[in-house]
Amino acid sequence: MVIKSRWSIPIPQVSLPTFIFGNPGDELADTAAFISAQEPEKHRLSIKDYRLYAQRLASGLLRSGFQPGERILLFSGNTLFFPSVIMGIIMAGGVFTGANPTYVTRELAYQLNDSGAKYLFCAEGSLETGLAAAKEVGMSADRIFVFDSGVGTFSGQTVERDSPQGKIRHWTTLLDTVENGQSYAWPDLRSNEELDRVVALNYSSGTTGVAKGVMITHRNYVANCTQTIHMSQQHRDYHQRIKRWKALCFLPMYHAMAQAIFCVNAPKQRIPVYMMPRFDFLEMLQCVQKFKITSLLLVPPVVVAMAKQPVVKKFDLSSVEDTGSGAAPLGLEASRQFESLWPDGRMALKQGWGMTELTCAGTSAHPHMPSGSSSVGELLANCEARIVADDEGLVELPQGESGEIWIRAPNVMKGYWNRPEATRETITPGGWLKTGDVAFVDKDNQIHIVDRKKELIKVKGLQVAPAELEALLLDHPDVQDVAVIGVTTDDEELPRAYIVPQSPEKATAEVGIDIKKWLAERVSKAKRLEGGVHFLEMIPKNPSGKILRKQLREMAAKEKPKAKL
Repeated sequence: MVIKSRWSIPIPQVSLPTFIFGNPGDELADTAAFISAQEPEKHRLSIKDYRLYAQRLASGLLRSGFQPGERILLFSGNTLFFPSVIMGIIMAGGVFTGANPTYVTRELAYQLNDSGAKYLFCAEGSLETGLAAAKEVGMSADRIFVFDSGVGTFSGQTVERDSPQGKIRHWTTLLDTVENGQSYAWPDLRSNEELDRVVALNYSSGTTGVAKGVMITHRNYVANCTQTIHMSQQHRDYHQRIKRWKALCFLPMYHAMAQAIFCVNAPKQRIPVYMMPRFDFLEMLQCVQKFKITSLLLVPPVVVAMAKQPVVKKFDLSSVEDTGSGAAPLGLEASRQFESLWPDGRMALKQGWGMTELTCAGTSAHPHMPSGSSSVGELLANCEARIVADDEGLVELPQGESGEIWIRAPNVMKGYWNRPEATRETITPGGWLKTGDVAFVDKDNQIHIVDRKKELIKVKGLQVAPAELEALLLDHPDVQDVAVIGVTTDDEELPRAYIVPQSPEKATAEVGIDIKKWLAERVSKAKRLEGGVHFLEMIPKNPSGKILRKQLREMAAKEKPKAKL
């Protein structure tokens, strides 16, 4: 059975810059687009500034010899100019790719080499790593530009700096004059072929294998942002709410989720975004209180921390009208604890689901969905899905049964960069994206994500979903955070929990045994923690909140056999 969205809407046949700003010469207001959360009065960019810096960069890149279709890698945390760099590259006909600012030399060199980046924009604080990675791939110093939140100078008040590889310049040396920027008109793309040009390579491991560049086009971005804005517009008071909305960005902008929400959706709707350079839990709470943030986009680790940390109740969160969570599964009990931070009962945490291969989002909760649902909402407009039991998609499953969810939509990626075989394995000839996520659809066409297909644990032939056990374990009073993996003992795979206790004193064998017994009373035999309970100070996760189970499996493989708790 094919599940179809209840909405079908027109998608603007325009380029991404035109979608956000209108035509190049259109008059724009001086309303704030991006505001520094650290120095809000001193550092901010209007929507007009956002466009102008992008135009100046585009014009300057082309004057420097940059060719349409070439790639530029930005290796940095969040700054006010991050969105302008993305959009400037796109306005010049180029392809943006962003790298995790915590990457080591080997990881950055891989992405530089795989993407074939012509230029590297590197954060000043990461210059040592950037230079080493550039050297490893043979990139010369004249292709490396230092990127920071300042305009025109390094902290040392100069636009050039010596390095072992030669002189490197500040990124603003690529900016054309204000006059040339104002007169720069990005290409007016209208045809299907033009709108299928790639604008971003967002790296993802996909459903399997090493990180791959996900090719996102003008059409993908415009479609997905139109879809998600359309869902927001289903709120009966949307036009009144949008006038007072304020957003807070602490998610990394190199990641697809922050790009779509904060670089495109918010500016398109003229919602001001307070920008944090990186995530800090207490600073985030302070920002919500200080700037009276109305809309909070979160990831599960932050939701869990807010639900579990007593310090949260010291902050005034009354301005928040809307909260959403994505990027990873979230248990119902954690959602309820989070919602209780607003004692008047008005908060309903909305979950959504998506992946880099979907540009960002595939489902979202309706704005008026009440609290108490564990679903990730319903299909966005123009989307259709199937729940299948086999890799070939020959067996479709009925309502209520779990299988891999396939999706077909205008926001499905063009494919993987330079990996036609991986693309064929992931996108069928009929255009269905094999997501690798296990899901079921309920009677109301609400979608529930069970787990990642490749992360399911097989216990005596039965499938055990780590996300289900994690959601349950988070209800235990001694558990602050948790990750579950399968470990092999005597050729048998068994569930093991890695737990961050509420306090270091709780990391004892007795507490571990208690947690095991507690879970055993709530699950079938196959789901019991027969692989043991281990305590950690922190669960390894990527910046979007996904658990890095591979690291835990590597940790488990190195451990010496010992008695299980």
